[in-house]
Parts: sequence; structure tokens; C-alpha cells
Amino acid sequence: MGRLENIYRSDLPKRAVLVYMYLSDRAGLEGQCFPSVPTIARQTKLSEATVHRAIKDLEKEGFLYVTGRQRPNGADSSNLYTLTDAEPGW
Repeated sequence: MGRLENIYRSDLPKRAVLVYMYLSDRAGLEGQCFPSVPTIARQTKLSEATVHRAIKDLEKEGFLYVTGRQRPNGADSSNLYTLTDAEPGW
């Protein structure tokens, strides 16, 4: 079963499926990536508000863990997204 199989079977809104597919495409072997919300929005052609809603949908359904990151000077950086369906070697 591929990384996306469970997302295709889910009842999530299309926005969440699109954002998950985007993150999956960007994720490394460990299923992690850290694009900014503006980058996700621009590349998926969704608004930033819609991307935020999609991320909340994915978190709520257990498809995604979000970890805040900070720069060395303490300023916020883009979040780290971990896909829960990702398996090493995919």
C-alpha cells in the first residue's frame, strides 16, 4: 500500500487531500518536510487560510503531526510536518 492510499480512502475535504499530497511530494524518506504556509499556498493555488484549515483537518484525523521550529535567534520558522502514513524507504 502506498503512502497516499489512506488519504484517498478518507472523507477529508479536497483541500486537505491536496495539501497532504503536496507535503508527501516534498517529504523525505522519514516523511518530514518544512515548507512555509505561504509556499504551500502559492504552489497549490490555495489561500493561506485554506492551507491552515487543511493542516488542521489533517492533524485532527491523525494524518499529520506539526512541530513548531525556531531559528537560532529565537524567531519563529516554518513548521516541521511529519506525515504519519510515511514509511522509511518510500
